[in-house]
Amino acid sequence: MDDIGGRHGPVFRDEVPGGAGLPAMLEMVLMRLAACPETGARARELGQLGFMQWLGSLPGRADLPAAARAAEAQAAPGPATGALDEFRRLLVQIRAMPPRPLDLALPRPCRRGGARARRLRL
Repeated sequence: MDDIGGRHGPVFRDEVPGGAGLPAMLEMVLMRLAACPETGARARELGQLGFMQWLGSLPGRADLPAAARAAEAQAAPGPATGALDEFRRLLVQIRAMPPRPLDLALPRPCRRGGARARRLRL
């Protein structure tokens, strides 16, 4: 299958042993988290959202500890932002033994300021 996402569903290119899933999804998540200027609780929420996006991109047959190690290796050289640090922390926690449920939550909706906030950034 060479077509990406054709009528046969998504294609998992360059899948590493253990099922790292779509490499493009991990790269997208890491780029977004590295560029995230948020701090504190909002950074934790966004880091958890990125983790859930990465986790959702894994195929059902994936070896989760191996996929987490591969993602951790790719996330290691990134900058130290709050959201990326939370993503890394969750990758380490997912491999911990004995396994425990992760405390994950979707980010709370918040207003970003609209036109006024965009003008203030200039």
